[in-house]
Amino acid sequence: MTVVILLCLAACVAWGILLAARGGFWRADMRLGTTPDPTSWPEVAVLIPARDEAETVVSVLEAHAASRYPGRLTVVLADDGSRDGTGGLARDLAKTSPRPIHVIEAEPLPSGWSGKLWALDCARRAAERVAPQAQWLLLCDADIRLAPDTLSALVAKGEAERLGLVSLMARLDDRGLWGGLLIPAFVFFFQKLYPFAWVAGSQKTAAAAGGCILARREVLTRIGWPEAIRGALIDDCALAARVKGMPGLESIWLGLADDEAVSLRDNTALGSVWKMVARSAFAQLKHNWALLAGTVLGMVVLYLLGPLAVLTVPIHGSWLAALVGALAWGLAAFAYVPTLALYDRPAWEAAALPLAAALYTAMTVDSAIQHARGKGGAWKGRTYS
Repeated sequence: MTVVILLCLAACVAWGILLAARGGFWRADMRLGTTPDPTSWPEVAVLIPARDEAETVVSVLEAHAASRYPGRLTVVLADDGSRDGTGGLARDLAKTSPRPIHVIEAEPLPSGWSGKLWALDCARRAAERVAPQAQWLLLCDADIRLAPDTLSALVAKGEAERLGLVSLMARLDDRGLWGGLLIPAFVFFFQKLYPFAWVAGSQKTAAAAGGCILARREVLTRIGWPEAIRGALIDDCALAARVKGMPGLESIWLGLADDEAVSLRDNTALGSVWKMVARSAFAQLKHNWALLAGTVLGMVVLYLLGPLAVLTVPIHGSWLAALVGALAWGLAAFAYVPTLALYDRPAWEAAALPLAAALYTAMTVDSAIQHARGKGGAWKGRTYS
């Protein structure tokens, strides 16, 4: 029991350090806000990779068509071998859209590329023909619906602060038991991994949310995007690292969306979230088994030992262990409350963070197992082992 007490004390110390010295990630307070309008609005091209997105593509394209962006705006959607009629639905909508929408067929996927990046490259090359003067490219997933003023706010921020990249983490679907348990926790863990204040600051931390990224075209050209990261499964953070790490380039910014960007992907089933995380979790660990072991140990100490010490006190009988465990559990819950508030969820749900952490740990281990079985990065009929 002495070992358990010491590990719980270590968790308390770790949480103290995280709360005080990790960029205030837990505050969940990085928001787009309002920025003065630029003197002139630059042209923007929206690039959308789409593979089997029939359930969401119409709503997403309607939102782009309804954008109140004052400048010229062109949408290019690359249909990446969809088998559910995505391309046809997009073409039908394009015929009546008040904004120009171009739907192209992505070329066959070459070796060494991820499907999403190849579709984006096809869309990029098409945009060079139909919107050659576009100064900004908006990389937007086919399940992310933007509010009418979101693009204007993104461009205004990028122009005013001379940013190379501006990204919004869309509001994810948190309906149902599994959505409520796992989605706010996903956002919390992402902020802990990439403190948004550090992303926008002088630290080396770089990240973006792939569903909604606005980037300067000239910056993307200088870093050789997307070919330079063509095989990356976590392509958003790989892009952000290239932009922030390139000498002489502007900084980047990443924030949390309220209703400015909303994901239409259904997260009510456990399997939906599991697939999303298992697809890239082991890639996040650079396919390193030692890092995986360290991650599992860290998750157990930070999130699970405290609750276990409290809930099993009738068995082990050590009230000191229970007290220290309760402190570790309480510090984790305290850190989690602002993210729950972002999703309009009650503070008492913070007590369930250890359960969410256990499930995400299992997803990460499963990601490694799938990689070892040659099924790594499985997504929509493709694997990237």
